[in-house]
Amino acid sequence: MRRQSKIPIGVLTAILMVLVAGVCIIFLYPSGSESLVEDFYEYESEAEFGKSWDLLSSEMKQRFPDRADYVQNRSHVFLQHMDVKSFQYDVGRSKKVKNWKLDKSGRLHKTAYEIPVTQVFNSRFGMFTLKQNCYVVKEKGEWRILWDYRFE
Repeated sequence: MRRQSKIPIGVLTAILMVLVAGVCIIFLYPSGSESLVEDFYEYESEAEFGKSWDLLSSEMKQRFPDRADYVQNRSHVFLQHMDVKSFQYDVGRSKKVKNWKLDKSGRLHKTAYEIPVTQVFNSRFGMFTLKQNCYVVKEKGEWRILWDYRFE
């Protein structure tokens, strides 16, 4: 008589729980690129513009070479000029983009991730919404943010 090997129900339950947890992590938590964008806009919403500048790519830092100037400009536009009282943001799902450039003469990124961001500002001019696609690339092993300047 042949004996059947049965897997204990506890082991099957544990395996199932690990699989469910893995799926939840994949779908509920942002990827590295989305997480970076979340961090960037969290810093911006807290007026920690220096920390957000640190997350910009080297190409973006060519456009904003002086950290203090970036901080001053962001603060001036959003906090002083528009008198923003608060702002909320929503980071969308990333979409892989191949052969992307920041502008027509920019560095070619074989792979970038396009991530839509919607910001809602409560300001002296009322509520207004700003929608912008951010692009995230790996630079020296780190995720970094770029904006689209291809209108030039």
